[in-house]
Amino acid sequence: MYIQRQIESVIKKSLFKGKIIIIYGARQVGKTTLAQKIAQDSHIPFGYLNCDEIDVLSQFQKANNSLALRQMMGGNKLVIIDEAQRVLNIGLKLKLLIDNYPEIQLLVTGSSSLDLSNEISEPLTGRCDEFWLFPLSVKEIWQKSDKISRDRDLEKWLIYGSYPGVWCLNSNEEKSVKIKQLASNYLYKDVLKFNEVKNSETILKLLQALALQIGNEVSFNELATTVGVSKQTVASYIDLLEKVFVVFSLKPYSGNLRQALNKKRKIYFIDVGIRNAIINNQNSLAIRDDVGKLWENFIIAEKYKSQLGLGYKTNLYFWRTYEGQEVDLVEAKDGKLKGLEIKLKSKNKKQPKDWSLYKNSSWTIIDRENYWENIGKF
Repeated sequence: MYIQRQIESVIKKSLFKGKIIIIYGARQVGKTTLAQKIAQDSHIPFGYLNCDEIDVLSQFQKANNSLALRQMMGGNKLVIIDEAQRVLNIGLKLKLLIDNYPEIQLLVTGSSSLDLSNEISEPLTGRCDEFWLFPLSVKEIWQKSDKISRDRDLEKWLIYGSYPGVWCLNSNEEKSVKIKQLASNYLYKDVLKFNEVKNSETILKLLQALALQIGNEVSFNELATTVGVSKQTVASYIDLLEKVFVVFSLKPYSGNLRQALNKKRKIYFIDVGIRNAIINNQNSLAIRDDVGKLWENFIIAEKYKSQLGLGYKTNLYFWRTYEGQEVDLVEAKDGKLKGLEIKLKSKNKKQPKDWSLYKNSSWTIIDRENYWENIGKF
């Protein structure tokens, strides 16, 4: 069953405008499915080259001129190049294609922004449109649902996440097995191939430590002590985990308010199902002690996916003062600040007194009753 992605219509508008279209995203989020759906809807013959296949990769490596690359495209006006980060010097090869054969629309996917963006940043300057695809969003899954259906499915989301291959399974047992496979087989695959990652056990320990600290300010020094590596190694590994779409970070917002923190960051998981699989906790919400943290991660991840995936020009932060006043999520856009307090149940929470010192600021509570109206809006 194909679930329409919000980004689909955005990408379609970019077709045949003289630029290469690049879709970044973690493994198994649906990049290939989306690219093929877009190609099929174009109603023209298209080619498909999977760079995970040895013979395709070998052809790319041997193709050292524009003519050889053109022959790989066949007679197609649209070609999907899947997992392009596998190809050495892919940026230069794509540049040769777009410069010499601008009539060919290339749809390029990559599982690692570290590999692919480094390869294409200079050769393809001004020659590509970049997009980010994430696990399914609430708007994609529940766009035609009612409140009762959403309430029934919400616990599944908070436990197993929203990877397409997990969400479409019927039983909780199947979901459990699948998300654990994704966490172990795919999550590490793009991280461990980098030369600076020496030990898979270290990555697992770091991920477990981060999973237990969602919603808290993270100290690299404390993480280094917990994991047993240097602070520099922790910083390097977290950077890698962000670039392969496992986690993302929020920096503190200060806005020159003297008592506001401005150093530590918070780190969240793009998919809460991956987070739960890492700590091997797929218990029901009724017997968990981390439901509030899961809810916070869920809401902030949805905001993050919207602003990056759909290109919304919104900066995301958290806010906390040395006195302990805090706002879970700050959205900054067009000179306005929107503070979001994220609680599963609101419990008459009041706005922090110093938050009003910021000009053009507002404050809202997002809880289980109103999240649907607030997610994806600014």
